[in-house]
Formats: sequence, structure tokens, C-alpha cells
Amino acid sequence: MPAQPPTIAAAAAPADPTLAPAAFVDSDHPAVRAFAAAHAKGADTRERVASLFLAVRDGFRYDPYRADLTPHGMRASTVLEVGHGWCVTKAALLAAACRSLGIPARLGFADVRNHLATERLRQLMQTDLFIWHGYTDIFIGSRWLKATPAFNIELCERFGLLPLEFDGTADSIYHPYDRAGQRHMEYVHQRGTFDDVPLARIQADFAALYPGWGHVPADAAGGAKPAAAPADAADFDADVRAETAAAAATAAAARRSGRPT
Repeated sequence: MPAQPPTIAAAAAPADPTLAPAAFVDSDHPAVRAFAAAHAKGADTRERVASLFLAVRDGFRYDPYRADLTPHGMRASTVLEVGHGWCVTKAALLAAACRSLGIPARLGFADVRNHLATERLRQLMQTDLFIWHGYTDIFIGSRWLKATPAFNIELCERFGLLPLEFDGTADSIYHPYDRAGQRHMEYVHQRGTFDDVPLARIQADFAALYPGWGHVPADAAGGAKPAAAPADAADFDADVRAETAAAAATAAAARRSGRPT
């Protein structure tokens, strides 16, 4: 039975690091502060955080092909600079935006088994186990709540996923099944919460588990940097469009022939 994320529990007031700027959760960066000020709409903390969640989820496309494990690539402010991110950096941006407004936030990590990915990503990773999946842990009222802003709504629609919502009253984590009832995501190991991105640990674990990954710095593995990943020159959105279109065509052909899909 796969481990599931823990249920919501009451918590004591958070420690100062959940409000302070950090190396990667760089909440003092002018671009982060401006982003938070522009997108935190609402009458109270819950509404402002929900508004920020949507701004991060849908304002920056999810692109795992260009996950950059250098210090610059892992900063929250870099998502604003480049216009895309992946689960860890988008979670860092949401945390940084919250902190810039005086809302306590930190990062949570888990290992998940992802049953939906492009063929190129499966070949790159050689596994469906995604380690160090990131989400944001936000202190609202008297509770820590999980928010996962990784998948933008356009990507969800193409993949047939249920987009994650966050209203500031309950956890927002990956649905275990897609719209068609197919297995989507399983949480298999919780790594806990962190005040900043534990980059050295992520680099070392990625270098060990994903030797074909092209953006792990040389010192992470103690040797030469791996060759550029096959995804470096690829377009994640284009791959998703091509694969979902092919799947739809196959399903349509099966329906016409009377075969089960």
C-alpha cells in the first residue's frame, strides 16, 4: 500500500525561518516581491494565498525537460526570469511569494511514482519514480496546508488530468487518478519539510538515480558532468501534444472498429 501524504494537523506557530529570505526561496528579490504584490488578491490571508497559487500554477508552464539543478536554476526568482519551472522551483516561487507578504511558508518533498509522462522523459529517467517531488507548505490560520502548483491548467487539459485547486482550507496534492480513471500518481515516501531547497541532497540523489540527467553540476556526483540530456533541445509541450493526439487517434480508431479502448 503506497504511503500517502499525512493528513492535516494543527500546529504551533511557525519558526522564523519560514518567514525569512533564503538562498533559493529568495523572497527578498525585487521580482518576487513585485509578483506577490501584483497577484495576491483577496480580503484575507486565505484568499491571497489562493490567488497566488493560481498565479504560480498557470502563469509558468511546467517543463521538466529544462529542470536546471544549478544554484541559479533552482532559485524562485529564476522562474520569473525564464517563464517556466518544474515542481521544485514552482513550489519555491509560491513559498517565496508568501514569505514576501509575511505569510509563513516552507517546502515539502516526497518521492512519487508517476504513471503519466512523455516517452522522452521516461527514456531520460529510466524509471517512473520521481524523487524529491516538491510542494509548498503554507501556514494559514492555525494549520500547515500543502499546495502543489506544478501542473499548469493547459497541461492538465492535454493530459486529461484533474487540475489541482487550492482554496486555503485543505491540502492540495496530486490526484491518484486522471479523468479517465487511470492511475496517475502515488506517493511512496515522504521526505519532510525544509526551510529552503536542500540542493546538495537533490543534486546527489539525481546524479545517482538519473545518470542521464543533463543539468546535474559536476561536483554533485564528484566527477565529470553527464552528457546533455536528450531533452535539452526538445519541447515538452510539443511532445505532450504529439503523444496525446496519437493516443486520441488510437482510441478513436478502436471505437470505430468496435475494439475496447
